[in-house]
Amino acid sequence: MIISLVTFPFLFGMMFGDLGHGSILLAVALFTIIQGEKGPLAKGRYMLVLMGISACYCGLIYNEFFALKLNLMKSCYNVD
Repeated sequence: MIISLVTFPFLFGMMFGDLGHGSILLAVALFTIIQGEKGPLAKGRYMLVLMGISACYCGLIYNEFFALKLNLMKSCYNVD
């Protein structure tokens, strides 16, 4: 059970992998934390924060923002 709680947000981030959508998910999760025990997402608010952070992290590594490339890091391949 504990292993699932730790690995699921990171695997979700690897699957989702978009900086723009991950930041929206993170903003919604932070809003639910601010609200507290009210609202329909109250029970999973901390899991949503971890999922949003993982999606932002993997999106930064994948260089994607709303499915558009960012070109933050240069490629190691020469394409001529």
